[in-house]
Amino acid sequence: MTSPQVGRVCGMSGTSGVMEKIMGVGYGRSGMLLDVHRPPGQPTGTVLLWHGRGKQERDVLAPLAARAAELGLLVLVPDWRCDAPDSGWSQLHDSVDFLREHAGDWGGDPDRAVLAGWSLGARAAMATALRPARDGWRPAAVVGVSGNYLTSSDPRMGPAAAVDIAATEQSPVPLWLHHGSLDAVVDVRSSREFTPVARAHGWPAHYRESPTDHAGVVLAEYDRELRRCRPATSEHAVSAGELTARMLTGAAASAG
Repeated sequence: MTSPQVGRVCGMSGTSGVMEKIMGVGYGRSGMLLDVHRPPGQPTGTVLLWHGRGKQERDVLAPLAARAAELGLLVLVPDWRCDAPDSGWSQLHDSVDFLREHAGDWGGDPDRAVLAGWSLGARAAMATALRPARDGWRPAAVVGVSGNYLTSSDPRMGPAAAVDIAATEQSPVPLWLHHGSLDAVVDVRSSREFTPVARAHGWPAHYRESPTDHAGVVLAEYDRELRRCRPATSEHAVSAGELTARMLTGAAASAG
């Protein structure tokens, strides 16, 4: 087992105690970084959380990860780049390897880990569950937030998830899906229509909608001046982000 490149450690106070955030931990061969969000006590679940298409946006998911940690979860949030020559898959695989090797260092359990993703990260997480296990590891549950399961495909992900789930030989794992009904980036019908398809093929699927947009479901809002998401302040996004955090805890419980 190799030692992780330790990043900067900071403490954050929450209603349940002081959480710890370890920022900028190096992982894999590409030099990408990840953040580790630790709960105040022993973790009640372990989550690997992938951001979407934006380049190196682990900071966008930091408020959601911090809230999930406050609820008791160990959350690892890696940067990755979908514009890499292999569409970022080697980085995503490296983040899984890091999880398996080091989650236990912070009290986590990689064998019962939840794989969660937002937008393109949600689609990649679903593909990971539907494709053959890599080196014997599959997620114990998947949380998909605002993912495109109807049309998004490529040679590495396989066909669209709605098609793949009908043909896969992989055993079902619990799916927890959340989508904003006002999403202008990935139409809400993606999750609406995928949910009954998943259930029809024996995959336990929990589906919720919130009256928010693409960023709101991850406790964020898009800043046009920054051209980047920032922590949410609007009521609809704060409420939707809270629901996503609680769905992560629900998924972790189902993974146990």
